[in-house]
Amino acid sequence: MKVSGFTFVRNGVKYDFPVTEAIRSILPIVDEFIVNVGRSEDDTIGLIRSIGDPKVRIIENVWDDRMTRDGEVFRHQTGLALDECRGDWAFYLQADEVVHEEELPRIRTQMEENLGRPEVLGLLFRYLHFYGDYRTLNPWFYRKEIRVIRNNGKVRSIGDAVGFYCTDDPAVKNLKDGPPDRFVRTGCHIYHYGWVKNPRTMLEKKIFQESRHHGVDSESVKRLVTQKEWQFENFDIMKDFSGTHPAVMRERIAGFLPYLSRGSRWRNPRFYAYVLRHGYKG
Repeated sequence: MKVSGFTFVRNGVKYDFPVTEAIRSILPIVDEFIVNVGRSEDDTIGLIRSIGDPKVRIIENVWDDRMTRDGEVFRHQTGLALDECRGDWAFYLQADEVVHEEELPRIRTQMEENLGRPEVLGLLFRYLHFYGDYRTLNPWFYRKEIRVIRNNGKVRSIGDAVGFYCTDDPAVKNLKDGPPDRFVRTGCHIYHYGWVKNPRTMLEKKIFQESRHHGVDSESVKRLVTQKEWQFENFDIMKDFSGTHPAVMRERIAGFLPYLSRGSRWRNPRFYAYVLRHGYKG
């Protein structure tokens, strides 16, 4: 069995992506890792080269900046990286997603156990969305996604590159919502750190993302550019994280300066009002 890892990244330094941590987190269980590096305004290519592992293979691309609707450019760049994968399985991580080393053996075992089951097209992971800092989780964000896919040429990126679909199942828009025999629940987690940045960097990243979803002249982008920094809404009612972070994140976490503070959400009336509107998510 051969396993490929793959991702894409552009302006990884400028937007403070933990992309080297993401790549390093699964290197022990992959045979190669394809990194699609978009032409950047910073030294993203140097950052990726600094990993210094022979498993890492870099391809370079220039993004089509005319792609400014529905995150299609993210889907396109994901597909370019996937096309370079040579493994039986392809393990996709976005540039802000990290896997805990304690769960690597289980993931590898599940790939081995399902290699001979062609009906299984993906492995499903649960998400831990860190929000504002490394001690806080947002349980109301999306809760599960496919991150390991069968590399048979039929499983492709969908939407803004968060999920996948199979070309054999045109009626099923997202593999994770399809027939249950199409994927396996791993019980493992993706540690998502995309919302942990200083407020100014967070705002710059959101402006760029919005411009690739709605256009550079959209009302949402116009509203964002009037702000001085990102506002972490409802931070005071989010969930405490009590577990451990992946080891590859230790240095980054140690150097992080917390920008926000909050008390116990259980003593905050806004928490209960929010739960009534959106449900309790743990």
